[in-house]
Amino acid sequence: MSAPARSPQEMQDTIAGGIGESPLRPDGTLKVRGEFAYSSDLWHEDMLWGATLRSPHPHARIVRLDVSRALAQPGVHAVLTHEDVPGENVYGLKYQDTPALAADLVRFQGEPVAILAADHPEIARQALKEIVVEYDVLEPITDPERAAHDDTLPKLHPDGNLVRHQRIVKGDPTATADVVVSGVYEIGMQDQAFLGPESGLAVPAEDGGVDLYLATQWLHVDQRQTAKALGLPLEKVRLTLSGVGGAFGGREDLSMQIHSCMLALRTGRPVKMSYNRLESFFGHVHRHPAKMYYEHGATRDGKLVYVRAKMYFDGGAYASKTPVVVGNGTTLSVGPYDVPNAHIEGWGVYTNNPTCGAMRGLGAVQPTYAYESQMDKLAAVLGMDPAELRIRNALSEGSTVVTGQVVDFPAPVAELVQRLRDLPLPPEPAGERDIRELPGGASNTTHGEGVVRGVGYGVTIKNISYAEGLDDYSTARVRLEVLGGEAVAMVHTAAAEVGQGLVTLQQQIARTELGLTRVSVHPADTSVGDAGSSSASRQTYVTGGAVRNACRAVAEGVYARLGLPSEGMSLTGGKVVAADGEVVADLAELLGETAIEETREFHHRKTYPLDPETGQGDAHVQYGFSAHRAVVDVDVDLGLVKVVQLDCAQDVGKAMNPDAVIAQIQGGSAQGLGLAVMEEILVKDGKVRNPSFTDYLIPTILDMPPMRIDVLERPDPHAPYGVRGVGEPPTISATPAIANAIRAATGLELPRVPIRPEHITGV
Repeated sequence: MSAPARSPQEMQDTIAGGIGESPLRPDGTLKVRGEFAYSSDLWHEDMLWGATLRSPHPHARIVRLDVSRALAQPGVHAVLTHEDVPGENVYGLKYQDTPALAADLVRFQGEPVAILAADHPEIARQALKEIVVEYDVLEPITDPERAAHDDTLPKLHPDGNLVRHQRIVKGDPTATADVVVSGVYEIGMQDQAFLGPESGLAVPAEDGGVDLYLATQWLHVDQRQTAKALGLPLEKVRLTLSGVGGAFGGREDLSMQIHSCMLALRTGRPVKMSYNRLESFFGHVHRHPAKMYYEHGATRDGKLVYVRAKMYFDGGAYASKTPVVVGNGTTLSVGPYDVPNAHIEGWGVYTNNPTCGAMRGLGAVQPTYAYESQMDKLAAVLGMDPAELRIRNALSEGSTVVTGQVVDFPAPVAELVQRLRDLPLPPEPAGERDIRELPGGASNTTHGEGVVRGVGYGVTIKNISYAEGLDDYSTARVRLEVLGGEAVAMVHTAAAEVGQGLVTLQQQIARTELGLTRVSVHPADTSVGDAGSSSASRQTYVTGGAVRNACRAVAEGVYARLGLPSEGMSLTGGKVVAADGEVVADLAELLGETAIEETREFHHRKTYPLDPETGQGDAHVQYGFSAHRAVVDVDVDLGLVKVVQLDCAQDVGKAMNPDAVIAQIQGGSAQGLGLAVMEEILVKDGKVRNPSFTDYLIPTILDMPPMRIDVLERPDPHAPYGVRGVGEPPTISATPAIANAIRAATGLELPRVPIRPEHITGV
C-alpha cells in the first residue's frame, strides 16, 4: 500500500537535521574533548611573537618615548610606535577617535603605546621593559555625571566629553499621577569574561598585503579599520575567522588586529599575538556602568501614567558603542510596558575609566535593572502583587512603545509573566537543612539561622539587530554540486561563529531549503560579502535570511535547468519533487559534473533615525521579550546569597534549534546572575583593581541554580521563519529578578548591582 502524497512543505519539515531539530554541532565533540583549535593555537613556521607596551596611567601626556634599547635586545626584530603607523593612526566602530598607538596623550590605563616582535614570547615581554616612556601624569576624569555637565573639566577629545545626548518625549512630559515612586540606581562595570583571550596570526603576503587569522565578531569591519591604519586597499587585507573562545560583545572592537599586521609587514615574517588574562582585561571593552534617576507615576489601581528618567552611561576613554548604548538605553527605558507619557534623557560620556562598548544586552541591561526595581517599589506602595502589576501594564501586539513605534508582531509579555507565576515554587525549607543548600555552601558558615527567602520577578524588552536607520544586512553564497555521486551543498558566509551555534544553524537551513543531508560550511572570511557582526541577537535573523535566500536561488536554478516553474516544486531527499509528490528528477544526475552557485543578501525592513528633539521614530526592527522569576536564600547576618531557583519564560518566535535555544537561555541567565551578585570590574581613580579571574568573580556550576525554561514560539511575520533573537534577553531579565528577590527577602533598598555582602549587612 503506497503512502499518501505529502506536500513539499511537509517533506521539508521532516528533513533530518533541518529546522526545528537539534543536530549535533560540528564543532561540539572537538570542544568537549579539548581538541578544537582556537585562535590562540595558531602556529606558523618562522613565526615571531608580538607584544604590547601599555600605559600604567589613566590620563597622561607622553613627554618622551625611546625604543632604542628595546630594539637592541637580541631576538627583537621590530619595535614600533605611532610614528610607524603606515596609514591613519585612528579607528573606531561609530566614531573614528581611537589611536592605533598613542601619540601624545594616553586616556586610559592600559592604552597601547608601543609594540614589538621577537623570537620568543619571553624575549618579547622582557624587551618591553627596555622601552623608555616619560609621562606627565594628569588628573583623571572619572565621574560620568560631572563629565556630562561640567564645562570646566578638561576636554578629553576635541569636541568635548559628551559622546551622545538623547531625549525621548512621549505624550505629556509633565503628567501627574496619584501614586509616585522614585529611585536612584547604579550598575557596575561588567566584563564579558570570555575564556579565550584576544589572539591572532598575521602573515605577510607576496602582493604586499597581509592575511590575518583571528578571533573576532565582525570580519569586514575589522578589515576596513585595519586596512585604513595600514594604508592598504581592502583587497590586500584578508581576514579569516579562527576558533573563537567566546565573545559576548568584547570582540567587536579591535585589539591586536592592526598591531600584528604592522609587525608582520615590517618584519616580513608571520607574527602571532596572544594576550594573557591580565592584558585581556585592558585589551577589550566592558559593559557601561550607569547611574540612573527614575520616577514612575501610576493610578491607584496600578496603571502606569508616566515615567521620567535621566541616565548617565560611562563610555570611558573612547566612544566604541557608547552612541548605540545611549540609543538603546533611552528607547528601551520604560521596559515592556504600556506607558502613555514619558520624558527620558540619556547621556553617554568620555572619562578616563576603561573604555566601555558592546556586551550582551547592549544598552538594555542598565535601564531594565532600574525600571524593574521601580516596578517592585510601585507594587509595594500599591499593596499589589509584583507579577500582577507587570501583567496589568504589559505591552501587547498593537501597543505603542516610548518612541511611538507600533509593535506589529506578537508581544506576549503578560503571558510570559503569567506562566512564571503559575510555576510551582520550590518547597519552603523545614527542619535541619543540608549546609550545601545554604548561602555559603560547604564553607559551613551557617546552619540556617539568619537565612530568609525571597521571590522576585524581572521582565525585559530588547531590540534585535541594529537600529536607527542602519542598513543592517548579511550575505551568503551557496554552492550545489555532486561529490561522491551525491548532491551536496556548501554554505559560505562571513558570519562569525562565536559559540552560539551559527555553523549548525546554517546547515539546518540549507538542509531544509535544498532537501539534502550533506551540507558543509566554508570557513568564514572576507572573500565573501559582509555578514555584519555576531551581536545584537541578529545572526539567525539576518544571516539565516541570507542563507535562505541563496538556497532558494539555487533551487530556482535547478528548476530552470528542467524548464519547470518553481511553483509547487521542492527539493527533498536529493530529488526534485512536484506538488503531487511525484519525483521529477534525481538531483545528482541532473547536475552531473556541473554546479549551481548563487550569492544573495538579506536586508531586514527599514528602520529610521530618532527625531533629535523628541526621540520619536520607528528605530527598531524587532523586539525580544523574556521574564525571570528568582527564588533566593539570604543570610542577613553575613550578607551571603544563594539563588535557589531561576525560572525563565521567553518568546523565541521559532525555535530553529531547540537545544541551542535552551543553552542560550541558560548561558544568558548565568551572566545575569553574575551581574546581580558578584561580577564587577572595580575601578578607582581610573585604575582597575581586580584584572584577574582570581579577583573578578564569575558564576561557576555551583552558583547556577536549577532552571525551568518555558519557550514560547510566537512567529514574527516580518522575520525569516518567524525567528526572534534569543541570546540577549535572558541576560537582561535575570539580574533584576535576583535583585528583587533579595530585596523581598531583606526589605532593603539595595539600589546597586552587583549586590555585595556589605550592602546587605551594612558593614
